[in-house]
Amino acid sequence: MRRAVLFLLLIAVPSIAPSIAEWRADVARRVAIVGDLSTARDVVVVVPGSDVDVDRFDRTVGKMATNLYEQAHREDLAVIAWLGYRTPQGLGVDAATGGLARQGSAALVEFVRALQTNARIHVFGHSYGSVVVALAAHELDVDDIVFTGSPGVRAKSVSELGTRAKVWALRSSGDWMRFVPNVRLFDLGHGTDPTTDGFGATVLRFDGGKHDTYYEPGTATLTALARIATGEEK
Repeated sequence: MRRAVLFLLLIAVPSIAPSIAEWRADVARRVAIVGDLSTARDVVVVVPGSDVDVDRFDRTVGKMATNLYEQAHREDLAVIAWLGYRTPQGLGVDAATGGLARQGSAALVEFVRALQTNARIHVFGHSYGSVVVALAAHELDVDDIVFTGSPGVRAKSVSELGTRAKVWALRSSGDWMRFVPNVRLFDLGHGTDPTTDGFGATVLRFDGGKHDTYYEPGTATLTALARIATGEEK
Protein backbone atom coordinates (compact mmCIF):
# COMPACT_ATOMS: atom_id res chain seq x y z
CA MET A 1 0.00 0.00 0.00
CA ARG A 2 1.36 3.36 -1.01
CA ARG A 3 2.27 5.47 2.00
CA ALA A 4 2.92 9.17 2.31
CA VAL A 5 4.76 10.44 -0.74
CA LEU A 6 5.27 14.05 0.20
CA PHE A 7 6.01 15.93 3.40
CA LEU A 8 6.07 19.71 3.56
CA LEU A 9 7.23 21.85 6.43
CA LEU A 10 5.88 25.38 6.23
CA ILE A 11 7.81 27.72 8.48
CA ALA A 12 6.04 30.67 10.05
CA VAL A 13 7.63 33.38 12.17
CA PRO A 14 5.56 34.38 15.20
CA SER A 15 4.99 38.10 15.59
CA ILE A 16 5.70 37.99 19.30
CA ALA A 17 7.78 35.83 21.60
CA PRO A 18 5.25 33.37 23.07
CA SER A 19 5.81 30.64 25.61
CA ILE A 20 7.77 27.54 24.59
CA ALA A 21 4.58 25.49 24.21
CA GLU A 22 2.98 28.14 21.99
CA TRP A 23 6.20 28.60 20.01
CA ARG A 24 6.41 24.91 19.21
CA ALA A 25 2.81 24.99 17.94
CA ASP A 26 3.23 28.22 15.98
CA VAL A 27 6.64 27.80 14.39
CA ALA A 28 6.01 24.84 12.08
CA ARG A 29 2.99 23.64 10.17
CA ARG A 30 3.03 20.24 8.63
CA VAL A 31 1.27 18.67 5.67
CA ALA A 32 1.47 15.04 4.59
CA ILE A 33 -0.04 13.58 1.44
CA VAL A 34 -0.99 9.91 1.32
CA GLY A 35 -1.37 8.72 -2.26
CA ASP A 36 -0.51 10.41 -5.55
CA LEU A 37 -1.93 13.91 -5.83
CA SER A 38 -0.96 14.19 -9.50
CA THR A 39 -3.20 11.31 -10.60
CA ALA A 40 -5.96 11.47 -7.97
CA ARG A 41 -9.59 11.66 -8.99
CA ASP A 42 -10.60 12.49 -5.42
CA VAL A 43 -8.62 14.52 -2.89
CA VAL A 44 -9.49 14.72 0.81
CA VAL A 45 -8.11 17.36 3.16
CA VAL A 46 -8.35 16.25 6.81
CA VAL A 47 -8.37 19.11 9.32
CA PRO A 48 -7.66 18.06 12.93
CA GLY A 49 -8.98 19.49 16.16
CA SER A 50 -7.40 20.15 19.54
CA ASP A 51 -4.11 18.83 20.89
CA VAL A 52 -2.35 18.29 17.57
CA ASP A 53 1.07 19.72 16.86
CA VAL A 54 4.17 18.72 14.89
CA ASP A 55 5.34 16.29 17.56
CA ARG A 56 1.95 14.54 17.68
CA PHE A 57 1.24 14.78 13.94
CA ASP A 58 2.04 11.21 12.92
CA ARG A 59 -0.06 9.57 15.62
CA THR A 60 -3.05 11.91 15.18
CA VAL A 61 -4.00 13.54 11.89
CA GLY A 62 -1.26 11.69 10.00
CA LYS A 63 -2.71 8.38 11.17
CA MET A 64 -6.23 9.53 10.35
CA ALA A 65 -5.24 10.29 6.77
CA THR A 66 -3.44 6.98 6.33
CA ASN A 67 -6.35 5.01 7.76
CA LEU A 68 -8.79 6.76 5.43
CA TYR A 69 -6.63 6.12 2.39
CA GLU A 70 -6.15 2.45 3.21
CA GLN A 71 -9.85 1.95 3.96
CA ALA A 72 -10.84 3.28 0.54
CA HIS A 73 -8.70 0.80 -1.43
CA ARG A 74 -8.49 3.28 -4.27
CA GLU A 75 -5.31 4.20 -6.11
CA ASP A 76 -7.01 7.31 -7.53
CA LEU A 77 -7.50 8.81 -4.06
CA ALA A 78 -5.14 11.17 -2.26
CA VAL A 79 -5.63 12.14 1.38
CA ILE A 80 -3.93 15.19 2.84
CA ALA A 81 -3.27 15.47 6.57
CA TRP A 82 -3.32 19.23 7.06
CA LEU A 83 -1.89 20.87 10.16
CA GLY A 84 -1.98 24.45 8.93
CA TYR A 85 -2.97 26.23 12.13
CA ARG A 86 -2.20 26.32 15.83
CA THR A 87 -4.73 24.00 17.42
CA PRO A 88 -6.20 24.52 20.90
CA GLN A 89 -4.44 22.69 23.69
CA GLY A 90 -6.78 21.04 26.16
CA LEU A 91 -10.29 22.27 26.97
CA GLY A 92 -9.44 25.85 27.81
CA VAL A 93 -10.53 29.19 26.38
CA ASP A 94 -8.94 28.56 22.98
CA ALA A 95 -11.09 25.45 22.46
CA ALA A 96 -14.27 27.28 23.45
CA THR A 97 -13.72 30.39 21.33
CA GLY A 98 -13.19 31.08 17.65
CA GLY A 99 -9.87 32.90 17.47
CA LEU A 100 -7.72 29.96 16.40
CA ALA A 101 -10.46 28.69 14.08
CA ARG A 102 -10.56 32.03 12.26
CA GLN A 103 -6.81 31.93 11.76
CA GLY A 104 -7.02 28.33 10.61
CA SER A 105 -9.88 28.96 8.21
CA ALA A 106 -7.94 31.66 6.36
CA ALA A 107 -4.95 29.33 6.02
CA LEU A 108 -7.20 26.47 4.89
CA VAL A 109 -8.80 28.56 2.14
CA GLU A 110 -5.37 29.59 0.89
CA PHE A 111 -4.16 25.99 0.93
CA VAL A 112 -7.14 24.55 -0.93
CA ARG A 113 -6.97 27.28 -3.56
CA ALA A 114 -3.32 26.43 -4.13
CA LEU A 115 -4.03 22.77 -4.87
CA GLN A 116 -3.27 22.27 -8.53
CA THR A 117 -5.67 19.46 -9.29
CA ASN A 118 -8.70 18.72 -11.42
CA ALA A 119 -9.85 16.19 -8.84
CA ARG A 120 -12.97 16.42 -6.73
CA ILE A 121 -12.01 17.96 -3.39
CA HIS A 122 -13.53 16.97 -0.06
CA VAL A 123 -12.72 18.71 3.23
CA PHE A 124 -13.15 16.76 6.48
CA GLY A 125 -13.05 18.59 9.81
CA HIS A 126 -12.81 16.70 13.08
CA SER A 127 -13.78 18.20 16.46
CA TYR A 128 -12.46 21.80 16.64
CA GLY A 129 -11.32 21.26 13.05
CA SER A 130 -15.00 21.30 12.09
CA VAL A 131 -15.16 24.90 13.33
CA VAL A 132 -12.18 25.75 11.13
CA VAL A 133 -13.82 24.14 8.10
CA ALA A 134 -17.18 25.77 8.78
CA LEU A 135 -15.69 29.25 8.91
CA ALA A 136 -13.86 28.58 5.65
CA ALA A 137 -16.85 26.97 3.91
CA HIS A 138 -18.11 30.03 2.04
CA GLU A 139 -14.74 30.41 0.33
CA LEU A 140 -14.03 26.74 -0.39
CA ASP A 141 -14.73 25.48 -3.91
CA VAL A 142 -15.13 21.84 -2.93
CA ASP A 143 -17.56 18.97 -3.48
CA ASP A 144 -18.09 17.76 0.09
CA ILE A 145 -17.70 19.18 3.58
CA VAL A 146 -17.73 16.63 6.39
CA PHE A 147 -17.97 17.26 10.13
CA THR A 148 -17.07 14.55 12.64
CA GLY A 149 -17.39 14.96 16.40
CA SER A 150 -18.27 18.63 16.03
CA PRO A 151 -18.74 20.96 19.02
CA GLY A 152 -20.82 23.27 16.78
CA VAL A 153 -20.02 25.11 13.57
CA ARG A 154 -20.88 28.78 14.27
CA ALA A 155 -23.77 28.68 11.82
CA LYS A 156 -27.43 27.87 12.41
CA SER A 157 -27.90 25.99 9.15
CA VAL A 158 -26.19 24.73 6.02
CA SER A 159 -27.43 27.81 4.18
CA GLU A 160 -25.58 30.02 6.67
CA LEU A 161 -22.34 28.23 5.82
CA GLY A 162 -22.63 29.77 2.35
CA THR A 163 -21.36 26.73 0.48
CA ARG A 164 -22.48 24.83 -2.60
CA ALA A 165 -20.78 21.70 -1.31
CA LYS A 166 -22.77 18.80 0.07
CA VAL A 167 -22.51 18.97 3.87
CA TRP A 168 -22.28 15.82 5.99
CA ALA A 169 -22.25 15.42 9.77
CA LEU A 170 -21.27 12.19 11.56
CA ARG A 171 -21.93 11.41 15.20
CA SER A 172 -21.07 8.31 17.22
CA SER A 173 -23.38 7.58 20.13
CA GLY A 174 -20.42 7.28 22.51
CA ASP A 175 -18.88 10.63 21.54
CA TRP A 176 -18.67 12.87 24.63
CA MET A 177 -19.15 15.88 22.36
CA ARG A 178 -22.90 15.21 22.51
CA PHE A 179 -22.84 16.66 26.03
CA VAL A 180 -21.35 19.99 24.95
CA PRO A 181 -23.95 22.80 25.15
CA ASN A 182 -24.62 24.05 21.64
CA VAL A 183 -24.82 27.71 22.56
CA ARG A 184 -22.87 30.79 21.61
CA LEU A 185 -22.47 34.03 23.53
CA PHE A 186 -20.34 36.57 21.70
CA ASP A 187 -17.22 34.50 20.89
CA LEU A 188 -17.77 31.85 23.56
CA GLY A 189 -19.17 28.55 22.32
CA HIS A 190 -19.65 27.28 18.79
CA GLY A 191 -23.41 27.18 18.45
CA THR A 192 -25.52 24.70 16.51
CA ASP A 193 -24.61 21.02 16.36
CA PRO A 194 -24.56 20.13 12.64
CA THR A 195 -26.15 16.74 13.40
CA THR A 196 -29.40 18.38 14.59
CA ASP A 197 -32.43 17.86 12.37
CA GLY A 198 -32.94 21.52 11.54
CA PHE A 199 -29.39 22.21 10.44
CA GLY A 200 -29.82 20.65 7.01
CA ALA A 201 -26.75 18.44 6.73
CA THR A 202 -26.84 14.82 5.64
CA VAL A 203 -26.49 13.16 9.05
CA LEU A 204 -24.99 9.74 9.65
CA ARG A 205 -25.37 8.32 13.16
CA PHE A 206 -23.53 5.32 14.56
CA ASP A 207 -23.91 3.14 17.62
CA GLY A 208 -20.92 3.01 19.93
CA GLY A 209 -17.63 4.65 19.09
CA LYS A 210 -15.88 7.50 20.87
CA HIS A 211 -14.76 11.01 20.06
CA ASP A 212 -11.38 9.82 18.84
CA THR A 213 -12.45 6.68 16.93
CA TYR A 214 -14.07 8.07 13.78
CA TYR A 215 -10.98 7.19 11.75
CA GLU A 216 -10.16 3.92 13.51
CA PRO A 217 -9.77 0.83 11.26
CA GLY A 218 -12.69 -1.56 11.43
CA THR A 219 -15.26 1.07 12.39
CA ALA A 220 -18.45 1.87 10.53
CA THR A 221 -17.53 5.55 10.72
CA LEU A 222 -14.28 5.05 8.80
CA THR A 223 -16.13 2.99 6.21
CA ALA A 224 -18.62 5.83 5.75
CA LEU A 225 -15.87 8.44 5.51
CA ALA A 226 -14.12 6.39 2.83
CA ARG A 227 -17.36 6.10 0.88
CA ILE A 228 -17.87 9.86 1.02
CA ALA A 229 -14.28 10.40 -0.10
CA THR A 230 -14.76 8.25 -3.17
CA GLY A 231 -18.27 9.39 -4.03
CA GLU A 232 -19.90 6.08 -3.11
CA GLU A 233 -21.96 7.42 -0.20
CA LYS A 234 -25.05 9.23 -1.43
